[in-house]
Amino acid sequence: MILPPDRSHVATEQRNDESHALDAMPTEEIVQLMARDQHRAVDAVQVAAADIARFADAAARSLAMGGRLVYAGAGTSGRLGVLDASECPPTFRSDPAQVVGIIAGGDGALRKSSEGREDEERGIADEFARLALGPHDCFLGIAAGGTTPYVLGALRLAKERGATTGFLTCAPHADPAFCDHRIVLASGAEILTGSTRLKAGTATKIALNAITTAMFVRLGKTYGNLMVDLAATNDKLVDRALRIYREFFPHDTREAAHAQLVLAGGMLKTALVMRARSETREQAEQTLKSCGGILRAAIG
Repeated sequence: MILPPDRSHVATEQRNDESHALDAMPTEEIVQLMARDQHRAVDAVQVAAADIARFADAAARSLAMGGRLVYAGAGTSGRLGVLDASECPPTFRSDPAQVVGIIAGGDGALRKSSEGREDEERGIADEFARLALGPHDCFLGIAAGGTTPYVLGALRLAKERGATTGFLTCAPHADPAFCDHRIVLASGAEILTGSTRLKAGTATKIALNAITTAMFVRLGKTYGNLMVDLAATNDKLVDRALRIYREFFPHDTREAAHAQLVLAGGMLKTALVMRARSETREQAEQTLKSCGGILRAAIG
């Protein structure tokens, strides 16, 4: 019988000194301990901020050239990648094809565990072929412990296809030669030994949020901290668009703002350029296009 590799050296597999008596603790003490422990996730992301930023800039360059950001992972890591990818279109009005999340075992693994698929080194090959992953794309493999064969194999395949590659892990030792960007979130041992859905998961979620938010900021999806690249397609979004519009033009009534938004086909950024430059919808759209979609460049 062939035994699996010994992972006792992996940081996320160590025992946490504060929780040796976890089963004997009162429930409130468990909750308080877990809350305190989560602060280490934030600290880990702050330490890795420069590496996260470099990868976000690389991803922005890929999207600017018509490429994509592709995440892949197994288990919790894969689910977090899919979650972040799925939240980009409603937040930034991005094309759903621009940020793609892949999980070992396919979408069914989002609800039902298929952990055995993480051992398949070429498990992602068909997905890469379907996506035609190539030199304009940016790929991020996510593996809390840094040893997942599915993710390491994906990194190797992505590199062979010419993509820019990144590896996000919570285990400092992991350093594959075939990645261009290495992001280490040294969150340490978990309260429940080996359960990386805890603070390793929190650190990963923060890092992914930071990557896509910074990336889309660089691509002109915001003005300051306002989500200006907004399509007013339901009551909540119409209300948000009107409130943002009046941040720019506070003397316009809500009714006037709504009329301008209607003329712009519900596109807030277009409405703002129309109002600021006294342009028609077609002219405003051309202005935005000439400015790379960046509102600040279009209206100052």
